[in-house]
Amino acid sequence: MAAAGRALSALPLAAVPRPPLAASVRANSNRASVSHLRRQLYGRLYPVLLVKTDGSTVRLRYGEPKRILMLPLDSSTLPEAERKARLRRQFPSKPKTGTEETFEGIDLDTYKKFWKK
Repeated sequence: MAAAGRALSALPLAAVPRPPLAASVRANSNRASVSHLRRQLYGRLYPVLLVKTDGSTVRLRYGEPKRILMLPLDSSTLPEAERKARLRRQFPSKPKTGTEETFEGIDLDTYKKFWKK
């Protein structure tokens, strides 16, 4: 066993095959300036402003780079009128479709100068 270890240590390092050194085209700092990095876990904590439901704010360190985090509001604690107003703002009614305009009331002679001959 010891003889085999001495035989391996006698090999020069150049005899061990190594993969060629090649820089990755996509793994440089310019990639982050063009598009955002899609990471599951960021390597540091970022300063974030947390807005509580009563309006008070707290500065904390968060794992993703965001500016503001807002805690969700509990709608069961709101008065009935304010709760309905918030629901109306959150889910607006569908816009009503207007009547379709026809070309019967338009004088085509006024636009004759724009036609190609």
